[in-house]
Amino acid sequence: MIFIVTYKTKGVCSTEIQIEVEGEVIKSVKFVRGCPGNLYGISELVKGMEIDEAIKRLDGITCGTKETSCPDQLAKALKEIKEKHLS
Repeated sequence: MIFIVTYKTKGVCSTEIQIEVEGEVIKSVKFVRGCPGNLYGISELVKGMEIDEAIKRLDGITCGTKETSCPDQLAKALKEIKEKHLS
């Protein structure tokens, strides 16, 4: 099953993340706003990765003095996908 989810971010420069998932695998990620080069790099790195592995690698990463970051927000979005769509 393939589906696309839009996640509204909190506490970061990016305003939302669009995630395409097939089963437990991330097919694509697109950040809206934020640091284009870094966020494109993150998107490419997680493409084809299992959701649990991406969460494990990204969860808890902070940005400067912020309590979260764009990678951490992606982990939160992926956790939400698991809870709402894959459980």
